[in-house]
Amino acid sequence: MIVVLLTYTGDVAPHRDAHVAWLTTAIGEGRLVTAGRQPQTGGVLIAKGERDEVEAWAATDPFLIGGVATASFVEFTPSMAAPGLESLLS
Repeated sequence: MIVVLLTYTGDVAPHRDAHVAWLTTAIGEGRLVTAGRQPQTGGVLIAKGERDEVEAWAATDPFLIGGVATASFVEFTPSMAAPGLESLLS
């Protein structure tokens, strides 16, 4: 899994609808596990896949395309999960 940390560098408001649609599509495809905002500063995404695949996918984020955010990546292998989230371990 990859944690994608988005950091706002500009006004994201004009790109928000497209960004949310992009996230919704990724959840539907099973690529994105969860996403949320860091108020005023950016967001956090947890995605499935190899790092290079996730980096290529993240590059299609309307926030990044619009030049209003940057992304950094933290790769990890989940070894524990809360009840009900065991599917994240595979």
